[in-house]
Amino acid sequence: MGRVLIAGTASLLICIFLSPRFIDYLRNREFGQHIREDGPEGHHSKAGTPTMGGIIIFIAVSVPFLILTSGTWQSLGVFGAAIACALLGYADDYTKISKRRSLGLRARTKLVVTVLISLGLWWVASKRVGLQSTLRLRFVDAQIDLGILYPVLIYIVVAGTTSAVNLTDGLDGLAAGCAAIVLLAYIGITFLTTGQRDLAILSGCLVGACVGFLWFNSFPANIFMGDTGSLGLGGAIAGLAVMTKTEVLLIVLGGIFVLEALSVVVQVFSFQTFRKRVFLMAPIHHHFELRSWSETKIILRFWIVAAVFSAIGFTIYQQSIK
Repeated sequence: MGRVLIAGTASLLICIFLSPRFIDYLRNREFGQHIREDGPEGHHSKAGTPTMGGIIIFIAVSVPFLILTSGTWQSLGVFGAAIACALLGYADDYTKISKRRSLGLRARTKLVVTVLISLGLWWVASKRVGLQSTLRLRFVDAQIDLGILYPVLIYIVVAGTTSAVNLTDGLDGLAAGCAAIVLLAYIGITFLTTGQRDLAILSGCLVGACVGFLWFNSFPANIFMGDTGSLGLGGAIAGLAVMTKTEVLLIVLGGIFVLEALSVVVQVFSFQTFRKRVFLMAPIHHHFELRSWSETKIILRFWIVAAVFSAIGFTIYQQSIK
C-alpha cells in the first residue's frame, strides 16, 4: 500500500507544481477553449480559458508510474490504452484550436483510432495477460463465453467510457472529480486482487493527478482538461475494467458517467421520435444549469452521486471474490 500512496502523492505534487507554468504557456500561445454557440449562455464567459490540461495530468501520471512499476503486461496495457486515448484527444484539441472552432477531428477518424486502441488492449489482455474471453456477471456470479466477440466487448467498453467521460466534462472540475472517485474504487479493487499491485499503483497515480489537477480546474477553472484529459481518463478506466474483468460492473462503478451518456441518448431519441425534449439541455448537468442550479451545487451533488455508485460497485466486487 505504501507504493500506491507514494505514487498518488507524487502525481498530485507534480500536477500542482507544473500546472502554473503550463497555464501561463497556454495563455501566451493563446491555446484557449472554444465554446459551443448552442451551449448554456453562462459558459460564453469561459471562452479563452486554457485547455489541453490533460497533458499535465498524464505527465504527472507517467513519471511516478514508470519509476515504480514492475512492468507487468496488465499495467502497461492499461497505461498504453490511456496514453493512446489521450493522444487522440490531443489531436482533437489541437484541431479545434488551430481551426478556432468547437469541432475537432472527423468522427470517422476517431472511430478508426478507437478501434485500433481497442484491438491493442484486446491483444495485451488475451495474448499477454491470458485473460479468458468471458463476460463476468458479478451480480449473479456467472460468466458468458464471448469467443470471437470478445474484441467487440472491449471496443464497446473503450468507446463507451471515453465518450461518457468526455460528455461529463462540461463543468469546472466535474469530470476530474468523478474520475478520481471511480479510480479510487479501482485502487481498492486492484489492491484486493492478487497479482494486480501494479494496477493499484497506476490507479493511485491517476487519482493523485486528478486531485492535483482539481486545484486549478475547480470553479472558476484556470484550465480545462480538454479531450486530452477526458479521453485519456476514459481510456484508463476502460482499461482497468478490462484487466479486472469488471466490464459489466463498470456500469455501476461509473454510474455517473452512464447517467450523463444516457441523458444524451434519451434526449436525441425523444426529439427525433416525438419532437419533444425530455431535458432542457443534454448532457443532464446542463439541464440543472438551466434550472438555475449553481455550478458548484451541481458539481458537488454529482460527486456525491458518483461516490454512491462507486461504493455500491466496490461492495458488489468485494462480495463476488469471497
